[in-house]
Amino acid sequence: MKALLQRVSGAAVAIEASFVRRIGLGLVIFIGIEKGDTKEDVEYLRDKALNLRIFPDDSRDFEKSALNIGADLLIVSQFTLAANSRKGRRPSFVQAANQKIAEPLVDLFANLCAESGLRVTTGEFRAHMQVEIHNDGPVTIWLDSFERDVPRRR
Repeated sequence: MKALLQRVSGAAVAIEASFVRRIGLGLVIFIGIEKGDTKEDVEYLRDKALNLRIFPDDSRDFEKSALNIGADLLIVSQFTLAANSRKGRRPSFVQAANQKIAEPLVDLFANLCAESGLRVTTGEFRAHMQVEIHNDGPVTIWLDSFERDVPRRR
């Protein structure tokens, strides 16, 4: 499971060019579910994303977490994070999980984030979306549950 975090001063997602959802200071989290990902991957990335110290305080640039500042979260499913572009000129998405597996895991991620008490807004699975991001810093962090220090598959 992969996540791309962007620290934002604000963000919005337009779904099918009409319905808009907005957040203020917080994180935009793009989630990519791959074949073999499980609830443990979701829990790991949720814990990592919410506790990663990437927000400033008065003395340091990277001192507080999303939980510390009460950040807003915009969570958007993005299967293209599973792209493999090593060969040729067209990315392969063969590692991306199918909808029956991916959608419930993205929903679980959003629900677990909401249980933390943070305000969570989401995109819509399989919808065409336009995401407006006001990247703060800019700060962009890549997370991959495969890289944690636990014996794994693959």
